[in-house]
Amino acid sequence: MRRISFWLLAIASVSGVLASTAPASGRADEEAVPIFGIKIPSGYRDWRLISVAHEEGSLNDIRAMLGNDKAIRAYRAGAPPFPDTTIIARIAWAYVPSEENDKVFGRAQSFVPGSAPDWYLQFMVKDSKKFAATGGWGYAQFNKDGKPADEAKLQTCFPCHEAIKDRDFVFTRYAP
Repeated sequence: MRRISFWLLAIASVSGVLASTAPASGRADEEAVPIFGIKIPSGYRDWRLISVAHEEGSLNDIRAMLGNDKAIRAYRAGAPPFPDTTIIARIAWAYVPSEENDKVFGRAQSFVPGSAPDWYLQFMVKDSKKFAATGGWGYAQFNKDGKPADEAKLQTCFPCHEAIKDRDFVFTRYAP
């Protein structure tokens, strides 16, 4: 029961942050990332939630993965492969303890999203022709000021995703 309560609280916290915080950027007229030419999609914060995750180690973040309508339909259909024009977004925040929540629970157990890390916003865009060299996916990463990552940083995306080729290069599993 405690585990279910923790996850419900984590999902509610992430959902609340998604709904209540305005992004530092988020306009589609922003600068495009090098290599892939992807800009921040307009309205991405209104997309549906695919899943949430916590990454430990040097990342130590909590993240929400969102999908456009094509992504959600593909996940629900049991994809891969994902169809062209699928877009998956990742928004990350620092993973921080919540002293306020811990007081209610009577012990240290609650973690919530904190401030955005340097590279808090990422996108994967499916276009099997345009991005054929990277498994049909283009990658984008933006800092909290809306500035795109440089070419060297973007070069690290596909090699990481290549390990999960059998899942159409997508790490995130759908959490209905």
